[in-house]
Amino acid sequence: MTHGTEFLQRHVPALGRTVHRVGVSASFGLDEAGIEAAFEQGLEYVFWNPTARALTRVLRRMPTSKRDKLVLATGPTFGFWPGAVRRRVERVLRLLGTDHIDVLQLYWLGRMSALRESVLDEMRKLKEEGKVRVLGASIHDRARAGQLASEGPLDLFMVRYNAAHPGAEVDIFPHLKARNPAVVAYTATAWRKLLKRPSGWDGPLPSAADCYRFCLSSPHVDIVLMGAANRHELDENLRALRAGPLSDEELARLRSFGRLAHG
Repeated sequence: MTHGTEFLQRHVPALGRTVHRVGVSASFGLDEAGIEAAFEQGLEYVFWNPTARALTRVLRRMPTSKRDKLVLATGPTFGFWPGAVRRRVERVLRLLGTDHIDVLQLYWLGRMSALRESVLDEMRKLKEEGKVRVLGASIHDRARAGQLASEGPLDLFMVRYNAAHPGAEVDIFPHLKARNPAVVAYTATAWRKLLKRPSGWDGPLPSAADCYRFCLSSPHVDIVLMGAANRHELDENLRALRAGPLSDEELARLRSFGRLAHG
């Protein structure tokens, strides 16, 4: 393997398989051709929601043999009650014509979803029925995420992590060792804030690929979501990611930039 290939592939115990470390997100409007190009280039982890119409169309027409190579992650928009969780899962299964969801996650745990025991019971039932394979959550409360990571019962966490918001390094990552849950980083560019020049910075601006490399340079991050807006951005980012992890000098420079960008 080349250095870049090793950097972009990882065995993730929580998922029970080796995956490409870049995940597909349609948040910035990547079209159907771009999504198909992402899959052709080996990207496998897919963060899906009902508003991602282009992604939905691609997934619906995909042969089962190809669909089974992906890791589909989704969840209920509001997960306060067991019924909402089950309805979302069964709707997704019908809509995408599949028999399982790889990752069922509560969205924005603590804000839009509540970790009630009844909700967890329903999630476990769906897993026992084979409709779901891994239970996880998106979460902003880093202290709570660290506690849940070390104690359970969730096996995947989608967390904000970038050069402007590196707090997961203190609040979450040290707690992963006990159970080794999967970590999916999102907002690598801080919603593109890290691509703009902050006051007081006179050096070169980081690229989107630099921001993704920052996330993946952490040994604790399994997957980073990429929100490319078009095929050109997708190809450019993936090409640059083959350079592997950032050097110590590059990391230090990006951290300094991130502190300024954060304000």
